[in-house]
Amino acid sequence: MIKLEAHFTRAGDAIAATGGQTLARWLVLEMVADEPATVAQAARRLGLTRQSVQRVANLLEADGLTEYLDNPVHQRSKLVRLTPRGRRTLQTIQGAQRVWADKVGAEIGEADLGHASRVVDRLTRVLTKHAP
Repeated sequence: MIKLEAHFTRAGDAIAATGGQTLARWLVLEMVADEPATVAQAARRLGLTRQSVQRVANLLEADGLTEYLDNPVHQRSKLVRLTPRGRRTLQTIQGAQRVWADKVGAEIGEADLGHASRVVDRLTRVLTKHAP
C-alpha cells in the first residue's frame, strides 16, 4: 500500500504541476471548487489537520487563487472561495488529470477498475468503522 500511495502522490504532484501547483494546493482548490468552505470544513473532508490546510489556503490566497470571505454563520471562521484565476488553474489541472486517468483506465480496463473501486469503498467503510 505504501508503494501505491507513493505512485499516486507522484502522479498527483506531476498533474498539479501542469497548473503550477503542488498536490496539496490542488486538493484545497478542489475542496472549494463547487462552493466556498471554511478551512476546517476542507480539512475534515480531506482528513487533514486544520493547521496544514490553513497554511496551504494562505499560500493560495497570497497567489491570488483563492480569497477569504466573511462567513455569515461564524465571524472568526472565514470562507475560502476560488478566484477566477484559481478556477482557470484548477481547470488546467483537472484537464491533465482526465488525460492521465483515461490512459490508466484504458490500460486497466473497466471491469477491473469497477472491482477495485468496490474493494476500496468497502475497505474505506471498514477502516472508518474501526478507526483507532
